[in-house]
Amino acid sequence: MEKSPRSRVLRPVLKAGLALILAGRVTAQTFTTLHSFTSQYGDPAGNTDGAHPEAGLALSSNILYGTATSGGIANGGAVFAINANGNCFTNLYSFAFSDGALPQSVFTLSNNTLYGTVASGGSENVGAVFAINTDGADFRDLYSFTATPDGTNSDGYSPKTGLILSGNTLYGTAQYGGTARGGTVFAINTDGNGFTNLHSFSFSDGNYPLGELVLAGDVLYGTTSSGSANGGTVFAVNTNSTGFTNLHSFSFSDGYSPRGGLILAGSVLYGTTSGGGISGNGTVFAIKTNGTGFTSLHSFTAASGPYPGTNSDGAGPLGGLILSGNTLYGTTAGAGSSGNGTVFAVKTNSMGFTNLYNFTASSTNSSGYYTNSDGASPNAGLILKNSALYGTTYHGGSSGNGTVFSLSFRPRLTIIASGTNVILTWPTNYAGFDYTGYTLQSTMNLVPPALWTTNSPAPVVANGQNTVTNPISGTQKFYRLIK
Repeated sequence: MEKSPRSRVLRPVLKAGLALILAGRVTAQTFTTLHSFTSQYGDPAGNTDGAHPEAGLALSSNILYGTATSGGIANGGAVFAINANGNCFTNLYSFAFSDGALPQSVFTLSNNTLYGTVASGGSENVGAVFAINTDGADFRDLYSFTATPDGTNSDGYSPKTGLILSGNTLYGTAQYGGTARGGTVFAINTDGNGFTNLHSFSFSDGNYPLGELVLAGDVLYGTTSSGSANGGTVFAVNTNSTGFTNLHSFSFSDGYSPRGGLILAGSVLYGTTSGGGISGNGTVFAIKTNGTGFTSLHSFTAASGPYPGTNSDGAGPLGGLILSGNTLYGTTAGAGSSGNGTVFAVKTNSMGFTNLYNFTASSTNSSGYYTNSDGASPNAGLILKNSALYGTTYHGGSSGNGTVFSLSFRPRLTIIASGTNVILTWPTNYAGFDYTGYTLQSTMNLVPPALWTTNSPAPVVANGQNTVTNPISGTQKFYRLIK
């Protein structure tokens, strides 16, 4: 017996709708391993693409740029590029120690030039500032730091942070050296000239800066991972090297050892500490640029079980944050449900912490590396494009040498029957991801070329959900959201 027109409409629609409701999720979260760095063999243990990316990514158009701390042809690390969809991975440059080694910093991109630092190698084997074109051509060492027997010098050494660019001047930090061996803040022109030591740390004002700087007007803001009360500091210094100020000294209860860079929104700085806080597993904090109003936005919880332990939110954030609207996004290098780290979001008002992703459990391969499908130990911050986050992991992946990944959050369409109508809903936002601009479309046939048309009526917002009510007709329809 032929089914009624209503049965023909509801059967495929309700089947999909119920599956979405039972899943209990408002977004179509999609994790993608864009690249797993390959195994390293031989002596030195080089490879074609690099290994163990410790820095975050830079994005230009749809191309991601990054560095791997080791691997490459000479095992000194590599510069790579990869499309945001995971295609066309390219090793743009392999370091050979004489030109640098151990790149651990995120790139600064200006036009078609990438600027970065290496923590080792260079003419005196203590690090350098370099530039390279986005096509891998014209690599040039802009400055090589100096080495001295007692560790003191005029410029610093072992830069492990990224650079920021203002006009034709690059600003950065060196972890060690300077007049008191506590590291430095420096400036250098993009042509390699005009190197200036803006500040040498002396332990009493902080030491060992590991995070990127942020610039507001003529003031640089940054962190040191140790010194002062020995928990690290937040500091400010003018670009003309005057006016150094210790804005905050960490004392463990409010955080310990900030290693990621700061971001600035209005007059508020946001950052992370790798330890300290309520359970000793690190914090997300905010502080005003004048040093007042320090606030702990989140303290990561205690981990249970054998090292590195597991928990619900992660532990040990080593990278900086990114801000979209009133939501901060970051990573933790450890803990989470499998002990391999997390991706998280937290509101700037300290409400609404969300664990967006737990990296999966790993196993040990024959070379002693921890392998899995998605990566482990994300040590760096993230970048955001549309509704997708992009980042790197230091371990894990198919060979245990780390990954490049994306985590996208598209709104999920829910379809339910209500009498003679079908009700379609999708969220207005989720964990800071704004779903403005998505359009509901329908088609009567999925056979290519399917003809999709914009649904009428337009959605109304109720209880944080875009809602559309359509009458059930005698014609079968399929629905999708598109932006």
